[in-house]
Amino acid sequence: MLIKIPRPWEVPEREATPEDVYMNRRRFLRAAGAGAIGAVLGCGGADSRPAVPVERTQGPGARLPNLYPARRNARYALDRPLTKESVAAMYNNFYEFTTDKEAVRRLVERFEIHPWQVEVTGLVARPKVYDLDDLAKRMPIEERLYRFRCVEAWAMAVPWTGFPFRALADEVQPTSKATHVRLVSFYKPDQAPGIRSQSWYKWPYYEGLSMTEAMNELALLTVGIYGHDLPRQHGAPIRLITPWKYGYKSIKSIVRIEFVDRQPPTFWNDVAPDEYDFWSNVNPEVPHPRWSQASERMIDTGERRPTFLYNGYGDYVKHLYKS
Repeated sequence: MLIKIPRPWEVPEREATPEDVYMNRRRFLRAAGAGAIGAVLGCGGADSRPAVPVERTQGPGARLPNLYPARRNARYALDRPLTKESVAAMYNNFYEFTTDKEAVRRLVERFEIHPWQVEVTGLVARPKVYDLDDLAKRMPIEERLYRFRCVEAWAMAVPWTGFPFRALADEVQPTSKATHVRLVSFYKPDQAPGIRSQSWYKWPYYEGLSMTEAMNELALLTVGIYGHDLPRQHGAPIRLITPWKYGYKSIKSIVRIEFVDRQPPTFWNDVAPDEYDFWSNVNPEVPHPRWSQASERMIDTGERRPTFLYNGYGDYVKHLYKS
């Protein structure tokens, strides 16, 4: 008798969201009067709150109206259903605006994301300041279903739209001296009140990866989610997604990417080095000093699931960390 043991990222057929249902959900939402729903990161509970309208980012008013729906890459499957978009829209960790997860969506309205430029510099043959619209048009855009794991021990599963980080690297051609990548977020204290009210932090937000991590196939520069542009509270207009790491490594609203020859400092490692290291890989065996990482809570159902090492992406990334 042949017994197949599913791999961590494979989705059971009984749990998979049918693609026709997923692609037609906006028709249902319009009929229900829900309006446009955006997705954000953060801790959420059961789906008991009303749907949260955000700016509509698809159709003629979108940044790239012909981008969606992007082709879904079937290589990246899930072991769980997609998180309800309405639930994912409720909470957000975006300290540039506030530490109150429920308030972020109300405080991002003044955040200007059009136009947007991303400077790529450092140890590269072709440094350039890109207009994001132009950059996205020349990149291999696709949709991927990824798990997302917060260091706060909640989790969700969402469809991201973007392009591999290594496609950008191919464009700018890093030199052999580049060993790491440094990424920097926006600095607009007049538009982001959390920057002013939390002046003790070293703004703007900054993150870093090794070159081998950045060039891994999973590292995704993301411009959309749930089949439309990223909403402001979700890190618009471009953010990083590294699904094998805790969510704070996936820096939002990127304005600068720099290829460097040493390990760069990172925001939370500078703030609390005993709690957040440079690597920040998901690991159920290493507890946070103030809570366990052995299990995670799905934000839409409250279901508890065991935490996978590297968030279940070990087959893709474990070779990066062999001593």
